[in-house]
Amino acid sequence: MSIRRFWSSPKTLGDVNVVTEELKNLYYKRLLSIEKHYCFHHFHSPSYEDADFDNKPMVLVMGQYSTGKTTFIRYLLEEEFPGSRVGPEPTTDCFTALMYGEEERVIPGNAITVDPKKPFRNLDPFGNSFLNRFQCVQMPNPVLESISIIDTPGILTAAKRKLSRGYDFPAVLRWFAERVDRIILLFDAHKLEFSDELTRAFGALYGYEDKLRVVLNKADRVDSQQLMRVYGALMWSLGKVFRTPEILRVYIGSFWSEPRLRCDHYELIELEEEDLLTDIRNLPRNAAVRKLNDLVKRARLVRAHAHIIGYLKQEMPTIFCKESKKHSLIYELPVIFTKIQQQHRVPAGDFPDCTKMQEKLLGQDFSKFKTLKPSLMSSLDKLLTTDIAGLVPLLQQQELKKKSLPAVLDGEFLGTFRRDQFREDPFKEMFKDDEISETDCDEWAVEKYKPKYDEIFYNLSPQDGKLSGTKVKEWMTTTHLPHSVLAHIWKLSDVDRDGMMDSEEFALAVHLIEGKLGGHWLPRELPSHLVPPSKRCSTSSDTTV
Repeated sequence: MSIRRFWSSPKTLGDVNVVTEELKNLYYKRLLSIEKHYCFHHFHSPSYEDADFDNKPMVLVMGQYSTGKTTFIRYLLEEEFPGSRVGPEPTTDCFTALMYGEEERVIPGNAITVDPKKPFRNLDPFGNSFLNRFQCVQMPNPVLESISIIDTPGILTAAKRKLSRGYDFPAVLRWFAERVDRIILLFDAHKLEFSDELTRAFGALYGYEDKLRVVLNKADRVDSQQLMRVYGALMWSLGKVFRTPEILRVYIGSFWSEPRLRCDHYELIELEEEDLLTDIRNLPRNAAVRKLNDLVKRARLVRAHAHIIGYLKQEMPTIFCKESKKHSLIYELPVIFTKIQQQHRVPAGDFPDCTKMQEKLLGQDFSKFKTLKPSLMSSLDKLLTTDIAGLVPLLQQQELKKKSLPAVLDGEFLGTFRRDQFREDPFKEMFKDDEISETDCDEWAVEKYKPKYDEIFYNLSPQDGKLSGTKVKEWMTTTHLPHSVLAHIWKLSDVDRDGMMDSEEFALAVHLIEGKLGGHWLPRELPSHLVPPSKRCSTSSDTTV
């Protein structure tokens, strides 16, 4: 069995094409005409396009500067991406959409917004001030074959809140929040601060809390007592900002390229990391469900909007006092909302924000509004009650087809190196060599996996029972790990230092690569229980690796 299964492209997106095509047809045939009839796009979001249905799941990564946003993305991709910079100061100064491409290239914002195959065409109204700070990076990364990632500029702290970005930052965040599948909000365990811009950013996420996942990053850099206090302060602050009795899930982790520090809550960090990666890993499988959910949410908003516009048109005079009546209706909008709820049984949660609706109505000509059309409303009710329900069986069939993402998001490998899988964890130096019992030394942790590794070994045509360094290098580079990591794995695996690998050394190398692809850190020196049995005598006098 080849190691390629740990990073090869999943087929999940193909499983949901039937559902997304049906959703697309329902939108164009039933909902779009109602949106146009009642000028929905003048008040709310622009109309959907093909790319909004066909695009891969998107993950929006946001947070204050120096919370580890770019490093978190590197952790998922296991490689650098063009334009990424990391530092304690604000280094990410633009929105970067990371998407799959056969060749690595950077596409400027103005160019990407005219591409009909990309879901960014409706960003054009934000103007050049934003588009000059927006870019799309395409790269042949296996993770990006299944999901796209949006990196964002760091949210300014209180000391920098007076600086202007030149565009409506919260509005851009809300545009992305409406379209992405998951929002990752990172906080630094060392500097927990809620600035004015962060509070406004939270306001932009209102209504999309179900997509939000909060991460308390760099948690291995504080002790357990400090972590408890920071966690409590974060939960209290989030409760005040979102003004909701429901508590947001906060993941405790340390997502970056450096080995984690040993701490009392080390195992907690690992479990939390596994939960978050599992959540991200399921995004392609749940993509159709998310699109269906968003379409239903949009249809319910369209229904409420149509009733509002129809009522305003009905109340407007034919000839005289139009302007005064318009302002009167806008002032009475909260009362109008209540009347519509009672007369047409439209749930209160389906209505837009009253204050924002009043602001947008001020610039509209009420005489151009259309009255409520029963045939259109009947078609909308059928969409919500019958057509959408007919897609549920297709979703249930799609649920049965579960696929994993590659690299650290590989579900088949996630958790393989938990403590209960081995007598000693092969990727943590828990003990010194002289503290490991003789029984542990006799047990080689790689032994039970060696048959599958031998299959790869013999497929590479060894000579005299060994593979040359060139052959091993060619195969190792297919794993897409950084060369620095592969070089370290070679040093750990070539125990006898002959520049070649026998079957045991090769099995050890594959084992370390699998562990690295699983998101675990490599040991600086080879633990005794990982040394191949035939090499243990030779390493007893030379323990330096």
